[in-house]
Amino acid sequence: MNTIDLIEKFRAAFEQTPRIFRAPGRVNLIGEHTDYNDGFVMPAAVAFSTYVAISDRPDRKLFIRSEEFPGNLDFDVDALPERRIGKWCDYLLGVASVLQQRGSKLSGANILVHGEVPIGAGLSSSAALEVSSALALISLNGGMLPLPEVAKLCRKAENEFVGARVGIMDQFVSCMGKAGHAFLLDCRSLEYKFVPIPAGLELVVCNTNVKHDLATGAYNKRREECEEGVHYFSKWDPSVHALRDVSVESFEQHAKDLPATIAKRCIHVIRENQRTLDAASALTSGDLARVGTLMRESHDSLRDLYEVSCRELDVMVDSAAGLPGFIGGRMTGGGFGGCTVNLVREESAQDFATQIAERYKKGTGIVPEIYLCTAEDGARELS
Repeated sequence: MNTIDLIEKFRAAFEQTPRIFRAPGRVNLIGEHTDYNDGFVMPAAVAFSTYVAISDRPDRKLFIRSEEFPGNLDFDVDALPERRIGKWCDYLLGVASVLQQRGSKLSGANILVHGEVPIGAGLSSSAALEVSSALALISLNGGMLPLPEVAKLCRKAENEFVGARVGIMDQFVSCMGKAGHAFLLDCRSLEYKFVPIPAGLELVVCNTNVKHDLATGAYNKRREECEEGVHYFSKWDPSVHALRDVSVESFEQHAKDLPATIAKRCIHVIRENQRTLDAASALTSGDLARVGTLMRESHDSLRDLYEVSCRELDVMVDSAAGLPGFIGGRMTGGGFGGCTVNLVREESAQDFATQIAERYKKGTGIVPEIYLCTAEDGARELS
């Protein structure tokens, strides 16, 4: 992003010079549907980012414009909507609402948003907008919050204002990412460590360009099924508060007492947590063959046990097999469309992108979008 262009567009719109804040999207290498089960995830921040340019106003109005969406929006700071209004700005308004609940005194502002994170691709465009908006709004009064607290308030905005029951992963890695590293996060304690991605590897993200309608409803249904599993296990062991607390041994002991669907959801989460820890260790030691095996096991589990894959995702994952430089890949994100993530040797990444696109189009008739990415730093103000 050329920030000079954004500044000039802001000046043309508002006749002021703004401050600019950036927050990245993310791709999750492994640890899918574990975050809302108090488990482990291993995402990385990517270069696709959302930029929020902001300046203060003398009145109590928020004037909001986007380079990607039409229309000029304005809101009274003292009479913000109480819940989503069904527009792209809901994520920004939700952050403003939560800041006010925390006791922050918001002032009027001119805001121009520029987003580069592909929408609907599973790269968390929503978290990038929330985090960049939060940093921008907090800055107006000279305030500052630790980045983990920013992540928490952004999650609260998406949960309570927007109404999406997301976990903490997306906002946290958007805040805290580190170039050249994945990010192993304990979603219960919020303890984290950076896991170096070995030099010479690229993240190749393959967008299936499909998103099936049942995605949102199925996501919430999976959460309910996990909660039902916790209800069963907590009867047998009162120390169980989330699927994070259930061991493989305990699952095997009680599997026959669970409804079949609930059993499948539970064992995916239980084993996916361990796969995530194992993948972090394997990346750290440079055991790339092990990383690839774990990524494939993760996809198979998401397909067969958690049942959130779809034909297009499966075709994309299968299309990667045997291509030069390919180490491992899997679906990433909530499922039912969106993207796969692949670890590919840098010298082969461009050829990999060309060949997987051809294979996928042949298998589905759909032209995909392929993004060559590296792990990038998290949110910050641009000087």
